[in-house]
Amino acid sequence: MLKLVLCFCILMFMFLSSYAQSCAKYSFSGNKVFRSCNDLSVLSSSVHYNYDSSSGKLQIAYRHTGISSSRWVAWAINPSSSGMVGSQALVAYRQSDGSMKAYTTPISSYQTQLREGDLSFDVSDLTATYANNEMIIFATLGLGTNSSTTLNQVWQEGAVSGNTPQVHSVTGPNVQSMGTLNLLSGQTGTIGGGNSRIKKRNIHGVLNTVSWGILLPVGAITARYLKVFKSADPAWFYLHVFCQSSAYIVGVAGWGTGLKLGSESVGIQYNTHRTIGIILFCIGTLQVFALLLRPKPEHKYRFYWNIYHHFVGYMVIILSVVNIFEGFDILKPEKKWKDAYIGVIVALAAFAVILEAYTWFVVIKRKRSESGGKMQQGTNGANGYNNNNNNNRHQVV
Repeated sequence: MLKLVLCFCILMFMFLSSYAQSCAKYSFSGNKVFRSCNDLSVLSSSVHYNYDSSSGKLQIAYRHTGISSSRWVAWAINPSSSGMVGSQALVAYRQSDGSMKAYTTPISSYQTQLREGDLSFDVSDLTATYANNEMIIFATLGLGTNSSTTLNQVWQEGAVSGNTPQVHSVTGPNVQSMGTLNLLSGQTGTIGGGNSRIKKRNIHGVLNTVSWGILLPVGAITARYLKVFKSADPAWFYLHVFCQSSAYIVGVAGWGTGLKLGSESVGIQYNTHRTIGIILFCIGTLQVFALLLRPKPEHKYRFYWNIYHHFVGYMVIILSVVNIFEGFDILKPEKKWKDAYIGVIVALAAFAVILEAYTWFVVIKRKRSESGGKMQQGTNGANGYNNNNNNNRHQVV
């Protein structure tokens, strides 16, 4: 079981792996040729471009694959910072009459409605196409000869209602879609601040999954089933305390990273996930302090303490699993990570069912053996008493 936990921990810390398509193999229609291209890290996107350093002109084609006609896409350059605010965006979507609309919009706030407006640099030849679930924006940007050859780029997608772009998602890949693009070397990179926040989110998810979602159930299984075997006493108790204490300590660290992320993400709230997390921390802390008040086995209140301890413990495990799946819905990692955790939970549940049946068998067999021994002892005692009486009778006679 511990090997299973360790393997899952190693897999979870590989969270940052992602799928990338090969942009170099793509051929544009209309004899359009782009000398350089880069596969972007998320949102199934790539940027193709020709850069003329002597004129400062950048000819680009932004491709977004696997997208429906009821979505909008955007690619932007941020001349002043690395985030969304301040970026100069090219936006495209398919209108209700089937035609494509491509326009420019400067982003001045997080609550932007993507209204049409002029950018801080010249834009020409702006068009867009949609076919085979692929949307492409074409444009020529006049960046100037004095502009930096390393650009802060942002790309995005969201829903369209009627002919109005809606606010994009603020979870998963949609908050990871930023980076740098070196026009001379063709290399892309990640933005420090954004990458740091993504890393914190992944650490938060891994810590809570391993602690609340794996170590706690393992500790509960240890206490419930190993204590049936006399040879495991008191080893089962120390193993139980180790698992639950480790889970609590690691879980508090994960809870702390969640609070930090919340304070850094003003205006972004996940109420259900946050509420369950607070409840888990409170009752988990009560469970830890309850150990300090644990009565001795022969104490008259020990029965009620056991009821409380078991009820709260199982409630913590159930809420933990629920909240972990809430976290998966927020982070939106690759499907294999969610499937891996489901596999671990199913394996632990199956293991618990097998142990439940086996320990019941052991307990019933032990009780029958003990009751049979008492009956045998009582029968021997009766026979001895009768034999003595018979001997006495013979002596008297």
